[in-house]
Amino acid sequence: MDCYEILQVSTNADRETIERVYRLLARRYHPDNSRTGDVDKFDTLTKAYRILSDPEKRAGFDAKYDSTRADRWNHFIKMSPSNGGDEDKKIYQGILSLLFTARKRDASRAAVGIVELEKLLGVPEKHLEFHIWYLKEKGWIQRDESGGFAITVNGVDTVLQNDLLLRRDRFLPTEREPIPQPEGTKPEDGAEKAPAENPSTAAPK
Repeated sequence: MDCYEILQVSTNADRETIERVYRLLARRYHPDNSRTGDVDKFDTLTKAYRILSDPEKRAGFDAKYDSTRADRWNHFIKMSPSNGGDEDKKIYQGILSLLFTARKRDASRAAVGIVELEKLLGVPEKHLEFHIWYLKEKGWIQRDESGGFAITVNGVDTVLQNDLLLRRDRFLPTEREPIPQPEGTKPEDGAEKAPAENPSTAAPK
């Protein structure tokens, strides 16, 4: 279970941020919400919150999480095409490849959040900051209103002209695993506001 992915927060998120996001998602998936309620998602969300909100449990989870990310990064480096480039170029290629695929899948909702990029590439967020800055300055990617990142027209041209799309990219979600929408995405039209929390299923203090 990836607690950070479930709560859609950065690995550097403080306790206040984690609690704020949890409360927001808890209202969305609360069983009493007739439109978006989901018992399984609510339970999973609560378990993730209990881990990340407890310093001792979070420390134990982070130790395993960091090890998993390191394994993913090593695998990513090995599977990336070798053309004499260094690791930085492979990260640029990975970001562009993921955003290209997201744009091709749904041109109007192509943004991918930083947490999802971190997970798919297995690269720590701090390591991605420089690469994202570079790609934005080049005009190849941009941040959209939802807070996620999306490839631009110039970025698409760059990918196609330089054959940067990763082959055998195992980090791309399948059609059955859509890219999660970043925090702040507007609910679907007609969605009702979530009801007040039921004491029996209220969020843990």
